[in-house]
Amino acid sequence: MSQATDMLAAYIAAEMAVLAGQSFQFGQRQLTLADLSDIREGRAEWQQRVNAEAATTAGRASFALADFRSCR
Repeated sequence: MSQATDMLAAYIAAEMAVLAGQSFQFGQRQLTLADLSDIREGRAEWQQRVNAEAATTAGRASFALADFRSCR
């Protein structure tokens, strides 16, 4: 497994734990229901990385998307 695949699996596990009403320890961070949006943002980021790796492996061209939401 690649780092991106491992990180995606960790974020999926965190999301499932939070959705089950639990908090989740992720390294030094304690994530709770209030942090579900942070978990989902991280999951989306790592999903993009996994998709890019898969596209590269399959020989398809990869591309990057810019996120300008934080530039407001």
